[in-house]
Amino acid sequence: MLPACDTCRRPTVACVCDRIVSYPTDRRVLILQHPQEQDALLGSAQIVLASLPRAQLVVGLSWRNLGHALGEEDVDPHKWAVLFPDSEAQSDVTTRRGAPLDPQDLEGILVLDGTWSKAKTLWWRNPWLNKLNRMNLRPTKPSIYGRLRAEPRREYVSTLESVAAALTLCGENPEIEAGLSRVFRTLMQRVRDANLAPEERKLPRRTRPPRGPKPPRPNTPTE
Repeated sequence: MLPACDTCRRPTVACVCDRIVSYPTDRRVLILQHPQEQDALLGSAQIVLASLPRAQLVVGLSWRNLGHALGEEDVDPHKWAVLFPDSEAQSDVTTRRGAPLDPQDLEGILVLDGTWSKAKTLWWRNPWLNKLNRMNLRPTKPSIYGRLRAEPRREYVSTLESVAAALTLCGENPEIEAGLSRVFRTLMQRVRDANLAPEERKLPRRTRPPRGPKPPRPNTPTE
């Protein structure tokens, strides 16, 4: 087994902790991560979490509502938007009824982390997501993943790219998107340079508990 970084758990040859820069933002970011995405070598959520002080990651399959996912009772879901493709959307951000919404009015952005099939699983297991405002990004270029991790459609990009573009849309400093993208490109290049095979694209299990508060335990959905 290749030696791994104690912080990101990636093999040291693919670690990008040396490139992480902290970017303050006005808006919060909540990442709901599918449990099977925790050990993905090519996962980008860890970079977002390390780079954005106002970002939070919660692992699970279902939660009662936004407040439950955040671990907070006093949260206004009308000030949040979920990133999810909508081919019928007429504007970048819409209310649950389809009316246009100014993205600069948002206080938080929610993103589902996982492959497209895993993201759809999270979407269907959490019907309250459909009641949030919807942010529909329209990427103008392919994902930085390239051929390392193919997605069904051109507009399906990584969690990092989605969050970065959403923050720019909301009026945050464009350097945040540029900086996050630079780190992600570095990760992809180091993975290529290390010639990591598909069977090596899983991170080793943690040998110690992760830092930070323990996220709220999700409900177990009934089938």
